Amino acid sequence: MILPIFFQRNLTVGLKSLWHRRLRSLLTVLGIVFGVASVIAMLAIGEGASYEAQQRIKQMGSLNIIVRSVKPPAKASTSSQNMGAMDKYGLLKSDFSRLQTIPSLSQSAQLRRTRETVWQGEWNFPAQVVSTNPGYFQLVSLSLASGRLFNENDDIYRSNVAVLGAGLAQKLFPLGGGLNGTIRIKRNYYRVIGILSDRSISGGGATVATENVNYEIYIPLSTGLSQFGEFIFKNEGGSTQREWVELHEIVLKASRESDIPATVSLISAEMKRSHKAADYEIMVPLELLKQAEQTKRIFNIVLGSIAAISLLVGGIGIMNIMLASVMERIREIGLRRALGARKRDIVIQFLSEAVILSAIGGAIGVILGIFVPALVTRATGMKTIVTVWSPVLAFAISAAIGVIFGFYPARSAAELDPITALRNE
Repeated sequence: MILPIFFQRNLTVGLKSLWHRRLRSLLTVLGIVFGVASVIAMLAIGEGASYEAQQRIKQMGSLNIIVRSVKPPAKASTSSQNMGAMDKYGLLKSDFSRLQTIPSLSQSAQLRRTRETVWQGEWNFPAQVVSTNPGYFQLVSLSLASGRLFNENDDIYRSNVAVLGAGLAQKLFPLGGGLNGTIRIKRNYYRVIGILSDRSISGGGATVATENVNYEIYIPLSTGLSQFGEFIFKNEGGSTQREWVELHEIVLKASRESDIPATVSLISAEMKRSHKAADYEIMVPLELLKQAEQTKRIFNIVLGSIAAISLLVGGIGIMNIMLASVMERIREIGLRRALGARKRDIVIQFLSEAVILSAIGGAIGVILGIFVPALVTRATGMKTIVTVWSPVLAFAISAAIGVIFGFYPARSAAELDPITALRNE
């Protein structure tokens, strides 16, 4: 019972002393407030950016291996010199047939992408038209909001059916009623049989280039090949550039996570045998995810270190104000010592004042630190995530700073000679 009374008395004395010098105490507290708030806010911004990058990678499928067509540098330079030339590069249908024979693969899909203007009555919107196999939706975990996905029969019979991304459906059918509606691409009409669920990730650029599925339109691969062909026409500088790409992307799914390294090696070896030029790239979302997690840890350490400097500055401010307080209260210290106060009592008195300053600053900083990320999200659309441990860690550091930076002034006060202190004017 004596111990709580002892600390309660020191707390009361400390609060009265700080209130007596309230303006100076307030300015000192502000250093801790902004330090704690910056730690929480910067960690929240880093956590949000990392989350977005990881979500985009996960959307590709953690067991998937993606092979994409890439225009070789030699082709690009040749095209710039001769705009009328025909460039053939990228993935072939024969590549897809050979890669399917790898025993460690469980699923696969091939697709072509073309940029077209999609019309619905007077409404139109530029969109990515994805011609693919029915199994692609399951490979990349695309879910329906309404309707159905196209199936094998639609692919076999080259049906003019389409599945719209949520954002594209909203653009083309702003008043609703997109399901079973009709859209037009060039001269061909398609019946909308399904609308995908929204799959947006708000704000903040991703570190991985992924297409926004909300503004894509999906049609059967056979339909796309018959209506758009294998040629791509681009108008650059008044000239037409022609490219011949059979497939833009092949998505392969490994049976197990442990099979991915060996499967990637087999895919790489097979592609090198059939492609002399480097006109493809192999992406492994699982490896990208691990890299993103490692980057997140480094990013948090860097941001936390930068923000911790603010706390360090706040701690120096506490030490400075406590040293000034000791110099102003030398007679008070001498009087207390003369009346029987021990060195420990003086240390605890001044140390409690430093801890009170840092604790009040830490508490206000935590509140501000939680509020600032929400304000950033509202103002910029950037996702921020305040984890449970970041406010706890920031407050614990602020309290520790009060103890560490308050100990030296408290110890200096306790070491003062009582007689010399009483003579001080």
